[in-house]
Amino acid sequence: MNKSIVAIIPARAGSKGIPNKNIRIVGEHPLAYYAIHNALVSQLITDVVVTTDSKEVGIIASQMGATVKWRDPALCADDVTLDSVVFDAIPVDRHWDYIVTLQPTSPTLKVETLDKAIEYAVTNDLDTVISAINAPHLSWSVKDGKKVPNYAQRLNRQFLPPCYMETGAFVISKANVVTEKTRIGTKIDVYEVPEDESQDIDTFDDLRSAAAAFNKQKVAIYVNGNNKRGIGHVYRALELADEFYVKPDIFYDINQTDVKVFGKTTHNLQPVNGIAELFDICKKEQYSIFVNDILTTSIDYMIGLRSVLPNAKIINFEDDGEGIIKADLVFNALYQNIDLPQVRSGEQYYISGKTFMFYEPIQIREKVENVFISFGGADPQNYSDRLLRIISQPEYSEYQFTVVLGRAKHNVDELLSYNRFDNINVLFDISNMPEIMTQCDIGITSRGRTGYELAMLGIPSIAIAQNKREEKHGFVCNENGFTYIGLNPDDEIIKSNLDMYLKLSPKSRQHFQAMLLSHNLRGGRKRVMGLINSL
Repeated sequence: MNKSIVAIIPARAGSKGIPNKNIRIVGEHPLAYYAIHNALVSQLITDVVVTTDSKEVGIIASQMGATVKWRDPALCADDVTLDSVVFDAIPVDRHWDYIVTLQPTSPTLKVETLDKAIEYAVTNDLDTVISAINAPHLSWSVKDGKKVPNYAQRLNRQFLPPCYMETGAFVISKANVVTEKTRIGTKIDVYEVPEDESQDIDTFDDLRSAAAAFNKQKVAIYVNGNNKRGIGHVYRALELADEFYVKPDIFYDINQTDVKVFGKTTHNLQPVNGIAELFDICKKEQYSIFVNDILTTSIDYMIGLRSVLPNAKIINFEDDGEGIIKADLVFNALYQNIDLPQVRSGEQYYISGKTFMFYEPIQIREKVENVFISFGGADPQNYSDRLLRIISQPEYSEYQFTVVLGRAKHNVDELLSYNRFDNINVLFDISNMPEIMTQCDIGITSRGRTGYELAMLGIPSIAIAQNKREEKHGFVCNENGFTYIGLNPDDEIIKSNLDMYLKLSPKSRQHFQAMLLSHNLRGGRKRVMGLINSL
């Protein structure tokens, strides 16, 4: 394409809505920088002129290598049209085929999009091409003094006909149609730009949105969960993924994790076959934030991750391995404090499921009638099996038991057969856990995520460790209002504690509840994200 094309960039000083708008730093550069940069690196634009009355804009333009056209004060008034400003700035010392008006208020426009639009105008011999975004909406207009719909049938947005809205990013005009009064010719079309390139800075909210676009995070989460490890990690990863203003890539190792444990989700799940494949992807994608929720990390793993993501912030969850010394931030809500500056330990960093935030603690009733039993997503010690054998005895027939089995539990069909008992309700992979919990008076659980959930709802509970790792979990303990009976206790101990809880007075249960509710478990999400975003 052998065309003479000049870009005219109008960038005056006197913005009243946003003072000093064109020289404000957005991302890493002044706002005016982006349009000038696009014009200079364009493969099709041959000359770049910045028309301005601002000394600061003039310095920016000249330092970047653009021509500065000092604008006459008469062309800087609010009522002056852009047509006359552009016409005044066109160099008269040579012939031009096209005049491209580029607005500095569209910093997210990419040069590739600009060049494709210019090529579109030239190839189709168009007089004018205007940047636009396809934004169909159900809209109304006024006709004969009445508001009337602009549609014949109400449809979802994706089924509405195209509706193009100008973005203000560029106007590409044949030189022979540009006058003091217009840049619009007879043959006119719009060029659709991507939504993330359509930002037009007119208000402070627009400015904030553009700044967020330049600081956009690229996030990955690596998580594994199974019958042995538990799947609380998976639940937490999905909750955390919802807190970012981007859609993270969620990686899992197919040798360790069955995709079914993620349940129904529209998050971007990415299977990998081992660490080597994960590192290869990371090296290519260059994430800005990388989250590990894989239990203990090693020094070698973290060094390898750092080597492929040298600029990423690395955050680990529930990690008591040596790899934590290589992390930027570690959250150990379950483990006791580790004396390292990057480690945040304790229940204040627990991330609850969103649905639990909508439920109030239970009211303590006169008698215990309903018992909640659940041992997380996997239950590797098969405590559910043992409790079902105990509570199926006739002596417990006056109590109602709800037993919830998780996604990774084995022998589910066998345990569902206990539903033959009138007072036992065995459920599998339920979607609304707090609704089930709040119908109960006491609980029996392990020392992981479910213990925190019961505490949030103020449900007096017996706790049992699933493995030696859970024995190190600090929150679910006697001092915080639980009755903790250790790792793999005999059925006799489980039964005796159950019997005691079934007979507890309202006063005793209220005492346990007060201890449970004395901990702020509802603010962990905000604390965690605040620390991540401050890195």
